[in-house]
Amino acid sequence: MLTFVLLAAALTVAGAIAVAIPLLKSGAAAEAAAPAPWAALAATALLVIGSAVLYVTWSNWPWRSESAPADSPQSMVARLARELEHDPQNLEGWLMLGHSYIALQEYPLALRAYERADRLSDGKNAEALTGEAEVLALTDEGELNGRAGRLIERALALAPDSGKALFFGGAVAARRGDLPLARARFVKLLGMDPPPNVRPLIEQQINAIDAQLAGAAPVGGAGTSVASAKTPAAPAKAPGPPAEAPAAAPSAAEALVRVNVTLAPSLAAAAGSSPLFVFVRDPGHPGPPLAVKRLESRFPQTVSLAASDAMIPGRAFTSGQSVEVVARIARSGNPVGASGDPLGEVSYRVGRDELVSLVIDHVMP
Repeated sequence: MLTFVLLAAALTVAGAIAVAIPLLKSGAAAEAAAPAPWAALAATALLVIGSAVLYVTWSNWPWRSESAPADSPQSMVARLARELEHDPQNLEGWLMLGHSYIALQEYPLALRAYERADRLSDGKNAEALTGEAEVLALTDEGELNGRAGRLIERALALAPDSGKALFFGGAVAARRGDLPLARARFVKLLGMDPPPNVRPLIEQQINAIDAQLAGAAPVGGAGTSVASAKTPAAPAKAPGPPAEAPAAAPSAAEALVRVNVTLAPSLAAAAGSSPLFVFVRDPGHPGPPLAVKRLESRFPQTVSLAASDAMIPGRAFTSGQSVEVVARIARSGNPVGASGDPLGEVSYRVGRDELVSLVIDHVMP
C-alpha cells in the first residue's frame, strides 16, 4: 500500500509539472511573473501531501491495527446480517435479526427482517407475526387498531400460549372495547409466571378492567381502581405535604425518574376518583412508554419510576437519557388517552435531574 501512495504522489508531481512548465516559460518573459515557480511548487506539495492524507482518511484499507470491538452489539448484528446474505433461507436467523434490530431501536430494519421471516414461513410463524406487530406498535401505538392488531390475532391463532402475543393481544382487545377478552388474555398471561418487572403491569391492567366492568355506570362511575373501591379516593384538595407513591426500592446504580405531580386549581374538579397514569416516554421514538404507573389521583404526589416499571421487557430508560414524563388523569379509566383528559408533561434527564415538578395544567384536545 506504501507503493501505491508513492506511485500516486509521483503521478501527482508529473501532473503538477505539466501545469508548472507553461507558467515558468511565461515567467521568463515578464519579471512580474517571477513568483509563479514558487506557486507551482507550493501547489505540487499541497497536492502530494493532500492526496496521501485524503486517501488514508477515506480509503477502506485497514491502516490502523486496532479496530472496533468485534463483540459490540452493532458489530454482532452487522455480522448476522452479512451471514443472512449468504443464507437467506435461515428463518431463525431472520427472527434473531429482527429482535436484535428492535433492541437497537432500528425499527424499519426490524420490520424488514420480520417480514422476511413471515414470507419464509408462509405466514405460519407466530414469532414473526408478533415481531411485525411489535415493531408497528413501537412506531405508532395506533397500529394496534389496524395492521398490528390483525397480526396479533393471527399469531394467537397459531400460538395461543405465546406470552408476547397474549400481552399485545390483551392491549388490542382493550382498545377495541372487548374488556372480557382483554381480561382473559391478561389473566392467562399472569398464570404463565411472567418476569417480575412485567407482573405488576399485568396486574394493573386486570385491576383497571375489573373496575371498568364493575363500574359501568354512565359518567363518573367508571375508572375506579380496586384500591379505591376499598378505600374511597379523596377528591383533589389544597396542596399539602407530598405523598410518596409506592415503588420498588432500586439499587444504587439503577436509573430513576422522580417527579412531584400537582394539579392546577382550574382542573381540580376534573380529578374525582379517576385513576392517575404517570409514564415515561422517549420523545424521539414514538410507541409504548418506557415505564408506567397507575395511581390514585391524590395531589401533590411524588412518583418514582424505575426500570422495574418498564412496559415492555428490555425496553426501559437508562442513565443519561433525555425523556419526557407525562401525568394524565384518565377520566374513562382507560390507559389510552382520550379527549378531555387532564394532563401535564415535563422534560427529564435521567441520572442528572432529581425531583422535578410536574403540573397537570391542560386537557387533551
